[in-house]
Amino acid sequence: MKISNIQMINCFRKIATSILTISVTLLSFQAFSQGEALFKSKCATCHQPHKNSTGPKLYQVREKWATGGAKEGSIYQWVNNWQTAAASDPYAAEVSKWSPSAMSAFPDLKKEEIDAIMDWVDSQPDLATAVAAPAAGAAGPEGTTTATEEEGSIGWIWIVMSVIFIVVILAVGGVRRQLIIATSEDPDSAEKQTYGEELRVWAWKNRLYVGLASLVVVITLIVGLFQNLYSIGVVENYQPSQPIAFPHSQHAGVNGIDCKYCHNSVTKSKSAGLPSVNVCMNCHKQINGEGKPFAGEIKKIYAAAGWDPSGAGKYTNKTKPIVWNKVHVLPDHVYFNHSQHVVVGGIDCKQCHGDMTTMVETAKVQPVEELNKIEGNIRLTKPTLTMGWCIECHGAKEVALGNGKNAYYDEIHRRLKSDKALYRKYLEDGKITVNELGGWECAKCHY
Repeated sequence: MKISNIQMINCFRKIATSILTISVTLLSFQAFSQGEALFKSKCATCHQPHKNSTGPKLYQVREKWATGGAKEGSIYQWVNNWQTAAASDPYAAEVSKWSPSAMSAFPDLKKEEIDAIMDWVDSQPDLATAVAAPAAGAAGPEGTTTATEEEGSIGWIWIVMSVIFIVVILAVGGVRRQLIIATSEDPDSAEKQTYGEELRVWAWKNRLYVGLASLVVVITLIVGLFQNLYSIGVVENYQPSQPIAFPHSQHAGVNGIDCKYCHNSVTKSKSAGLPSVNVCMNCHKQINGEGKPFAGEIKKIYAAAGWDPSGAGKYTNKTKPIVWNKVHVLPDHVYFNHSQHVVVGGIDCKQCHGDMTTMVETAKVQPVEELNKIEGNIRLTKPTLTMGWCIECHGAKEVALGNGKNAYYDEIHRRLKSDKALYRKYLEDGKITVNELGGWECAKCHY
């Protein structure tokens, strides 16, 4: 039987519709992915979708500018150069007073790229609202991690690819079925055959290829499962909100305060310790920040200490605890001692926590890429605060023996010198590392 023109047109119409659908889906997903990538590279340092940070939250910021009376297109000019926008638009000039920190200019961003960023931001759910009513006695999460965001991004890729694959299969299958019916000697019999029956017949005829494909799919799923297991406990970029917006850059950077002054148990204990409010009051009895942008944060310290700054100042005995949110929770089965690393190992705080002299925002888990940029840090590759990260550091960190600064290492040095063969073996790579002194033994770090 010959295929009629109408049947041919219908077949080509289905193919064209499928191609158009796939193209639109791919373009939409490409713009979505581009917006996410641009936000993380250009905006995430100072902005968050649903929470004010160094800069204001960006959720539905275009609508906010439009309803606030901003000139058309002013927000794009603001992103390219905020000073130019502030000079030409009263609303932009008012926004420029939001924070004492000046926004960076991004003259390279095009309007389409800015829209892609805003579209991605507007699509983000407000996780703080989602967990606003946890069960009694349970604490809701304070934020999300980059690892979770990246995992979600990868999930979207697989979902979109799956939808595209299904659309292609259905389109091609529909066209193929129409062609079979049109060319069959018995169209009625061919049309009665269900998709399931047709699939079973096809699978049996091609059982070798179907079996191999099924094996590949199963292996891929198993590998994907184990790869996802590696993301458990990865908390890079996690930055919970804090009751007081403490700028490390002002204290450790501008004022040059030693980390150990506030975290004074770091040389004596497993824990570095959080400073009690009386440590803050050592300085802030005199420094009240009056007339400064951070005066409100200092008032929170006064409320916690029960301090009345009026007049000569006095304590009211009406105190209020500061409930800090933990940035990282050490697993119960892991042993970590700050004093061992700081005093014995001589590790600088910036190796694990980053350069706090430039940290304007509250503390967060610094990603390994940022830590590697800091001069003097050991270059590592594994995600921060994971077991692989610690093991990698133990294999790279050189131990200074025999310098007279540590009796423990001096004794190890004395014993190695008495066994020349062992000493030469240790020095094959030109250094003695933590690993060579037992730093990879399980019991060193695990209970």
